[in-house]
Amino acid sequence: MALSCLRHMRSWLVLVGLALWAQVPRGHADPAPPVASAGARLAQADAIRTKDHARFVEMLGELHRDAAGLGKSEKWYLRYLDGWEANYEGLYPEAEAIVRDVIAHADDATLSTRATAMLMNNLGEQGKYAEAYVIATRAAETLPAVTDPFARFVLLANLSQMLTFAGQPELGLKYADMMLKATPAGQSPCQAMVQQVTALEGSRQLTSRSPQLLNTIDICKADRQPIFANTMALILVDRLFEEHKPVDALATIQRIKPAIQASQYFPHIISLASQRAQIYEQMGNAAEARKAALETIAMGHPGDVNEALRFGYRVLYSIEKAQGHYASALNYYEHYVVQDQGYLRDANVRNVAYEAARQHFLAEKLETEGLSKENRILRLQQAFDGKAVEASRLYIVMMSLVLLSIIFWMVRIKRSQLRFKGLSSCDGLTGIFHHQHFMSESERALRALEKRAGDGCLVFLDLDDFKQVNDTHGHAVGDAVLKHAVAIFKGHLRKGDLLGRLGGEEFGMLLMDTPRLQGTLAAERIRLALAASPLVMDEVVVSFSASIGLASTDMTGYDLQSLCRASDAALYRAKRMGRNRVVIDSLGDETTAVSTTPRTA
Repeated sequence: MALSCLRHMRSWLVLVGLALWAQVPRGHADPAPPVASAGARLAQADAIRTKDHARFVEMLGELHRDAAGLGKSEKWYLRYLDGWEANYEGLYPEAEAIVRDVIAHADDATLSTRATAMLMNNLGEQGKYAEAYVIATRAAETLPAVTDPFARFVLLANLSQMLTFAGQPELGLKYADMMLKATPAGQSPCQAMVQQVTALEGSRQLTSRSPQLLNTIDICKADRQPIFANTMALILVDRLFEEHKPVDALATIQRIKPAIQASQYFPHIISLASQRAQIYEQMGNAAEARKAALETIAMGHPGDVNEALRFGYRVLYSIEKAQGHYASALNYYEHYVVQDQGYLRDANVRNVAYEAARQHFLAEKLETEGLSKENRILRLQQAFDGKAVEASRLYIVMMSLVLLSIIFWMVRIKRSQLRFKGLSSCDGLTGIFHHQHFMSESERALRALEKRAGDGCLVFLDLDDFKQVNDTHGHAVGDAVLKHAVAIFKGHLRKGDLLGRLGGEEFGMLLMDTPRLQGTLAAERIRLALAASPLVMDEVVVSFSASIGLASTDMTGYDLQSLCRASDAALYRAKRMGRNRVVIDSLGDETTAVSTTPRTA
């Protein structure tokens, strides 16, 4: 679980890089010699935005000096390029205003589509995720109607990007595959392949030997796209690090360092320093790890929250703690918690914004379909009124009623089947496994783990002082807290992990293929996420925390009953020691989070 955070780091860098070409120009050839046509000059400037940015800025100035001779469509094209440059420079509010102006007034469908794609990126950069995902959802619905090959290519690129960023890598990969197939003639496959790798990275399907990753690096290099090639190379470094190949990871860093320094692309530079710190730490070279981590921190700006700073502070905390410098270690730990909670809040906001946009769009669609059906019924009634033969009208009405009755009963039967199937295995309130089904599934999963000698952790989690929540705010708020907690759990568990409600406010989790240390880090991240994510309901803020007990197969074995006893004992110790902490049932060792979130209501 903890190592998977590295994948979020690379996905973030990919998405930042994608904002530079979110509206890739047609073709990727070198710029042609100067020509007299204003339209050709605009297209030439468009084509070199990321390859020769300095020349692009010069051409933008030249075009503005000649703006009086531009036609209406050419002026909107120039306006669009102004918006792209503002977005590139980080002037996001200014870029947003320009792009919205282009969308509202440009009469070119392809340019409007590109502007819409840029607006998605711009809103995401500003943290306006709700509107960004509303636009993305609507764009996905209009995709079948987009016939222009280039506009379709751009739209697919941004849909893939936004869905991956929302924690939906499977959907992101779907659109990336469609994007690759829809690549226009003369356009390099580099961008589509980068989207594929980004989605695969988000779903944890890459290794250092994955052909998709290695081929994308080669193709982007050949296409002279250094930002993308460097981003893919940094992903390769992460894979080598996770596979415990620090020597190979460090060699890769030394190989790509000159290209990254030449690009002067800040996210890559700070990421490179952060990776070096983690690799040297893995190699046991505390001096070099400290040096690289301090270099990472020095690059940050006041108020910055990003993965590079997060890992830099964590490395410094670990080194200072190991060397007995507890005051300094505590200082670095406090900075690390700020970065970690900032990441958690941002990830939760993105996920909630995506789900809210999706539900809003579905509601609008259902409402539109309902109005359409009402209109069809009215038109049919008018046609019936105009007919002279009553028998024909009665026959049609009767057939409609019969058909509706059949559909109604089929829907009821299907819903009943789904409902009974869900009730047989899931908790009625939270929708996750109930106690009995969680235990049976856990026993089956543990047998599979034992056969392949894999690691697993059984986690018991109990919400602290939950009775007080019910007594103070009522059971409706208590139920909402349980649902809110389950949503947070799901955001931190992987696809193969199991989650169940054991009863009341107690939950169980089986972390598959997870060693004890990694399971402890995962449990601690869940504890921090709960403390940092109070429930806001009807202008009432309900803060809550959790006590967590953990047992691992490497200490207790694969017997479910033994693991349950060990986890339950650890949970009891966590409660007895003051709550809001993680305790491991392993010869008295324990991991405790010192920070708690005050309750407010």
